[in-house]
Amino acid sequence: MGSANIIEAMEIMLLAVVSPEIRCEWRLQDWQVALVSTMVFLGFMVCGILSGYLADRYGRWKVVFGGFVWSAYFSLLTSFAPSYGWFIFLRSMVGCGVAGVSQGFVLKTEFIPAKYRAILLPLATVFWMIGSMLIIVLGMLVVPSFGWRWMIRLSVTPSVILLFLFKFIPESARYNVSAGNVQAALETLQKIAKMNHSSLPPGRLVERSEKERGSWRILLSPAFRRTTLLLWYSWFVASFAYYGSVLSSSELLEKNLLCVTDPDPEHLVKHTHPDGLCFCIPFKNNDYQTLLISCLGEVALVPVNICLLNIFGRKLSMTMLQLVAAMLFMLLNICSSMFGFTVLLFLLRALVSMNFSVVYIYTAEVYPTVARSLGMGFCTSFSRIGGMIAPFIAQVLMSQSVVLALGPFAVTCVICALGNFLLPIETRGRALLVRDAINEWAGHCG
Repeated sequence: MGSANIIEAMEIMLLAVVSPEIRCEWRLQDWQVALVSTMVFLGFMVCGILSGYLADRYGRWKVVFGGFVWSAYFSLLTSFAPSYGWFIFLRSMVGCGVAGVSQGFVLKTEFIPAKYRAILLPLATVFWMIGSMLIIVLGMLVVPSFGWRWMIRLSVTPSVILLFLFKFIPESARYNVSAGNVQAALETLQKIAKMNHSSLPPGRLVERSEKERGSWRILLSPAFRRTTLLLWYSWFVASFAYYGSVLSSSELLEKNLLCVTDPDPEHLVKHTHPDGLCFCIPFKNNDYQTLLISCLGEVALVPVNICLLNIFGRKLSMTMLQLVAAMLFMLLNICSSMFGFTVLLFLLRALVSMNFSVVYIYTAEVYPTVARSLGMGFCTSFSRIGGMIAPFIAQVLMSQSVVLALGPFAVTCVICALGNFLLPIETRGRALLVRDAINEWAGHCG
């Protein structure tokens, strides 16, 4: 299911790479460039809740597969967009498909035992990094010679290839149990046992099917109400900070807004002039390389993230990561060398990516199986509100003031870090819940 992360990363990072090109082709103002990202996240937000509901009602596998097909189809159509209006409409449809693809995280989580989740789930960021780097390398190799349209067409290729892997992916056994399809769950478990040259314990799988699957009432029940409300804000901040870091770095490089003590001649070309705007400032090779290095930051500190999760738990890890990320956002305002900026960007991307990973893990662990996908769907929808606002801060306000643009990202991280102390549940080492039902093997006593 790491392939789901690859595709999602490519579709999201594509926005940072293609922004300078569409600005030049259609002579777009800052707010129009920001609206492209906002429309993608709007599609994600609207379809996030729907995909969560469908995944809880009809299965994870169907929603993830459908999301793959949908996002690949509309992404390909984007490359033929004749105008700016068509471009933002088609990208919003891509966002809708990516919402379905993101349910792959739930499917993956439901197969991983509790003691391995803190290790394996953070390692999923490797796949996100691969997707991010693929689209940046495509931009570096294809855009200068063939243009952004061919870059998008080639970026669809991994989606088409990965579709054939779905025949190897089973439906979640936990979902099948909660849906009353115990036999299908048992067959999946038997297949896993066979692959591992092992066998199932003696007995039969006993479970009560849940009729109230995919109900929002579970999320706002007394047991989960505070957790749900706080997680909605945590997801908003995780997305706001992550995409803020991605788009801010792209904008600072494209418009040459950095306070650099050793600028190259190409970094002296400014976006704003007394007589108007310079619309065409394409990325240079150095800019692509800086973005590539920042992507490496997303996995470089994964061992640190694993240690934090196992030693301090989920809640305290989120708090520490958000506080340090807030500090790094403000450090971007300081004048430094290009190397210093690259290091800061590397660390910032590492911290916001680690925070996003921990929020993902905590959400998947805290909700019961009967509402896990819906809970994730609601949370990802709230995260896309952060993604919708981030472009207008990072791409519009940035042109007016770098300090004013980076300040909101730092402030929201600090508020969220303090709010984490109010979360009532720590999920470290806890088994996934089904809801008022007990999974047990009714074995034969000798």
